[in-house]
Amino acid sequence: MTRKGWCPGALRPMPAGDGLLLRVRPHGSRLDPAQVVGLAEIAEIFGNGQVDLGSRATLQLRGVGNEALPEVQRRLAALGLLDANPRREARRNFMVTPFWRAGDGTTDLVRGLEEALRDAPDLPPKFGFAIDTGSRAALQDASADLRIERAGDGLLLRADGMAWGERVTPGTVIPRLAEVLDWFAASGHGRMAQAIGEGLKPPLLEDAAPDRQGLRQDLLRAAPFLFAPFGAATAAALRDLAGHGLRLTPWRAVLPEGDLHSALWLTDPEAPLLRVSACTGAPGCSSASVATRALARQLAPHVPAGRHLHVSGCAKGCAHPDPASITLTGREGRFDLIRNGRAGDEPSRRGLTTTDIADMMRGHLGAQL
Repeated sequence: MTRKGWCPGALRPMPAGDGLLLRVRPHGSRLDPAQVVGLAEIAEIFGNGQVDLGSRATLQLRGVGNEALPEVQRRLAALGLLDANPRREARRNFMVTPFWRAGDGTTDLVRGLEEALRDAPDLPPKFGFAIDTGSRAALQDASADLRIERAGDGLLLRADGMAWGERVTPGTVIPRLAEVLDWFAASGHGRMAQAIGEGLKPPLLEDAAPDRQGLRQDLLRAAPFLFAPFGAATAAALRDLAGHGLRLTPWRAVLPEGDLHSALWLTDPEAPLLRVSACTGAPGCSSASVATRALARQLAPHVPAGRHLHVSGCAKGCAHPDPASITLTGREGRFDLIRNGRAGDEPSRRGLTTTDIADMMRGHLGAQL
């Protein structure tokens, strides 16, 4: 079985093929204008110039050298982007809807959840939270174990794996969430949906369903999001947004606060490059045996609307954990092909070269997508 690495942070970085990888968790899934410029400078000076957008509204800095780590962490702390210790950093694993508005209570929930997590029990590395209390439901497809959502005019606390949740108020939601965390920590499970799937029921009432979420493409057209192919932005692209606050999303996109145009970002959610996901690949990732993103760019024009192609450097499938129409998984310098599956699933073809794949995508395989 292929094991994924731990969930890195800024205080506990992960070694990669191109240096250290630091994951930065901005407070409230938002960068203020000074943080935007500061992160671009850090990536330019101390990293490889790349700033990855994560699927949990986080950022990743790549290519940081061991000798530069203390200065990078000092600068992150000065920007307000470093936690007091690795345990607190690991607990603060939550995303916030980009559709929040001033005065709607979302920022109060962010502060309340951060305070509660300081005293929370230790949680599994991937255990996360979503605050989905904006003008429309948006995070129901994103990875989260506990969700604070809207249900009509009120709030709902819902566990992942349950269709309904408990009605709460701004004053009761955080205490109730803390009680559920204590229960979960004692359960010994890794994810909430896993526990519920095995018949365990968290101490939550089932009062109501959350507001219904619209289609993903409708959400992505509801605001002027800026997209980075493969989630791989650059320091230059980030610097091009200087002067504006940025709201991060689980869609490898940012939402600028204010009217902004940049040629360094994609603006059309239907762009062919956004139908393809690809990890860093070789040589940037030591687990990968193949280069990924050049091939993904080559194949993107052949992926029809409504379909998804995933090019993975190895069977871990970090860039796209969900099934894809076609997944290409690197193995010993070549690719395995999986239809309607994940990177680690059983392939229908093995040992394909990039030339084989390009010919297939231009021919019958692309037509069958």
